[in-house]
Amino acid sequence: MARIPYADPARPETAALAERIVAERGEILHLYAMLLHSPPVAEGWLTFLTAIRQRCALPGALRELVIVQVAHLNGARYEAEQHVPIALREGVTQAQLDALPDWEAADVFAPRERAVLAYCDAMTKSIHVAPAIFAGVREHCDPRAIVELTATIGAYNMVSRFLEAIGIDSADDKGVIEGDAAR
Repeated sequence: MARIPYADPARPETAALAERIVAERGEILHLYAMLLHSPPVAEGWLTFLTAIRQRCALPGALRELVIVQVAHLNGARYEAEQHVPIALREGVTQAQLDALPDWEAADVFAPRERAVLAYCDAMTKSIHVAPAIFAGVREHCDPRAIVELTATIGAYNMVSRFLEAIGIDSADDKGVIEGDAAR
């Protein structure tokens, strides 16, 4: 359960942004219902994550593979719940998703996916990326793909840290708005 109430998307200062979120995401997800407490943060977040998810050239399967891995590594259940269905639509297999906790021992990942997962793990667990791990990514990705991959991993680490710090859960009632009784 979220540690603070969700924002009211109908507030005059957020109504237009809430409409944009619905237009781009189909609904106001729990994450955005919380972000709407700060319209500048919500707007920047929406612009950045829309660029990551919809405007980059990084293949969708690789993008979603690292997003789900970040969620797994950070224990971010909400993030995984949101992205597992997208990953499957983008071509990540259920066997690959099931193997993520021990991907290094699994035989369901191609060399490019293995290099990307090693990079994701290094960025998420230790921040610093060893030269050998970066060389593996460089072998399989051009500079644009490396930038987009790095931005994706960084962005979804930001997402999971926000979700977990505030306690956002997909079972939360988003109808509880500012001014309602504290939880």
